[in-house]
Amino acid sequence: MLAVIALTGCAGKTRPVAYADLTSKVGPIEFTRIYVRLFRTRTSLLKLLRQMNPGRTVRLPAIDFGRREVFLVATGPRSSTGYALRIVRVQDEGSRVVVVVHEETPSLGDPVEARVTYPYRLIALPRSDEPVKLKWPGRP
Repeated sequence: MLAVIALTGCAGKTRPVAYADLTSKVGPIEFTRIYVRLFRTRTSLLKLLRQMNPGRTVRLPAIDFGRREVFLVATGPRSSTGYALRIVRVQDEGSRVVVVVHEETPSLGDPVEARVTYPYRLIALPRSDEPVKLKWPGRP
């Protein structure tokens, strides 16, 4: 009975996870479709970035993959500069790490430029054995 009470008392507790947003250090990258992926090695991350951007130089900051892992979320192409992805929060829920993002979309009166953009976020998280899941309200 005590074990059940102890486990029940821990349920529902979450804690924020510190992360580093690497997006601006990587620069403009084009993702032709929605991507949500966790990278545990520099090689696998560079492979995808180069695959999505053939012929371009891909800049990737130093990342200690022994201590960190990198999470990517990309929207795919958008029709103007008014679209952006924002990390709302990253939290450890005990059995998984959850990344919550919000896609900012322009309104009719917003001063945006009509051109194709590719919003994405690339964040470094503390390395963990827990799965990393995405919550993207408004997306299936």
